[in-house]
Amino acid sequence: MTSEPVIDARALTKRFGDFTAVDAIDVRVERGEAFGFLGPNGAGKSSTMRMVGAVSPPTEGFLRVLGRDPVSEGTEVRARLGVVPQEDNLDRELTAWENLYIYGRYFGLARSVLRERVADLLAFAELTERANAKTETLSGGMRRRLTIARALVNRPDMILLDEPTTGLDPQARHVLWDRLRRLKREGATLILTTHYMDEAEQLCDRLVVMDRARIVAEGTPADLIARYASKEVVELHAPADELDLAAVEAVALRTEVLPDRVLLYTADADSTVGELADRGLARVPLLPRRAGLEDVFLRLTGRTLVD
Repeated sequence: MTSEPVIDARALTKRFGDFTAVDAIDVRVERGEAFGFLGPNGAGKSSTMRMVGAVSPPTEGFLRVLGRDPVSEGTEVRARLGVVPQEDNLDRELTAWENLYIYGRYFGLARSVLRERVADLLAFAELTERANAKTETLSGGMRRRLTIARALVNRPDMILLDEPTTGLDPQARHVLWDRLRRLKREGATLILTTHYMDEAEQLCDRLVVMDRARIVAEGTPADLIARYASKEVVELHAPADELDLAAVEAVALRTEVLPDRVLLYTADADSTVGELADRGLARVPLLPRRAGLEDVFLRLTGRTLVD
């Protein structure tokens, strides 16, 4: 890591009229990190990414991206970024090869260099055999991999990924995660937004949790879980009014009441399940599991990640 961060934001603010989308946040990201913005829809994640990507100027605050001012030096910043938007914007009438090649020409790459680079990127995305297939015939997972490959054409210093796996099935998500981990091992700096807790845990070295335009917590996934949750959780799948809450609360470090279930935070799920059985609650459907980032978000905001 270098002493100069790839993102240095202080009191960064974005307003649209009277609406504050991002409210005075501080963010510092080092080179080579996988850094995440975690939160529900409308938390301010995408607005932050647009400012970092030099396509939306800040209303207030200080922002430097790759050592440059994205307002006065936006062209230079954008030339060094790779961007994977939330919605695929590939040209459906072109082939996979043509999408990469034509995009690369926008960066002024020589044809000989670009042909070799496109071949390498198709291999990276596991699309070599579909190089001549029109994009409209590809599956959703293939299109997302192609979109990531396209973002790498200019060999960017930093890659911005906005909700990279939204709409994908579990198998396609895991394939995409594998590609992103490979980029990370090769030294890429990844900045991603997501409202999937498992995605953030899998991919991020550090992350911030955003809610209502502000950062409410920052740290590694493990640190945040240790700080705001417990080691394990027992989910009681029944509404609170069907349970003896006093008996439930007596066997947990802390409880969280949701509309359809009650969460029991505990250091030992197996022991807690045994105590529930001793109190006559074994008939309630339950699920022991380890604590995760969704539990962190519940503790901080009282809402689930996808609210």
